[in-house]
Amino acid sequence: MKEDTGSTQAIRKPHAQEFKGDALGLAQPIGVPAAAKELGLQSSQLYGWRSKARGQASQPDVERAQATEITWLKRQLAAQAEELAIVQKVATYFAKSLK
Repeated sequence: MKEDTGSTQAIRKPHAQEFKGDALGLAQPIGVPAAAKELGLQSSQLYGWRSKARGQASQPDVERAQATEITWLKRQLAAQAEELAIVQKVATYFAKSLK
């Protein structure tokens, strides 16, 4: 006799990116719960796909902000390198004059 383990987990079915995009397009006008019911999906799946898609859409903004910060940091580094070179020249000059 076989024992029932009580597990009711469904097997995950991978969905193509095209299907996910179409599902999100359908959810836009009718809402996520209605679209999920129509497609035979869980609402949480569509909400997850939507938040992931929004995160990827905002990626260029993050990259642009990082590029701006990198440019600023490079300028700061160049300015400090120039200041250090001046201090080294002054130190060399005074070291020679003390001899």
